[in-house]
Amino acid sequence: MKYIPLTGRILFSLIFLMTAINHFSGKTIGYAASQNVPFASVLVPASGIIATLGALSIILGYRARLGAWLIVLFLVPVTLMMHNFWTITDPMIRQMQMAMFLKNISMLGAALMITYFGSGPFSIDAKA
Repeated sequence: MKYIPLTGRILFSLIFLMTAINHFSGKTIGYAASQNVPFASVLVPASGIIATLGALSIILGYRARLGAWLIVLFLVPVTLMMHNFWTITDPMIRQMQMAMFLKNISMLGAALMITYFGSGPFSIDAKA
């Protein structure tokens, strides 16, 4: 049972690490701009840095509560701006964006739990 929080931290954070590199690509920045993200050429790479720092913090369990707040800071605007399914008329795209929205909402819930409970055992925070 003591390995469950570590496994959960890794599984939760992987999506942020695996997708962060895309935040520096012209295609992703262009897509964000098309979704009316202001200053996309600055904010999209900045969001990639925030997501990476938050994910690494959570995985390592080093100041994991702060790392989880970084993930919250990342998820709230991304969820509202990039997955605003309520503005889409095409039923298939609307359904896909709703699923992405709900995925982000569930990850937001998990991040908030980490802000409250911390990293648990097998973390740098637990050794301090």
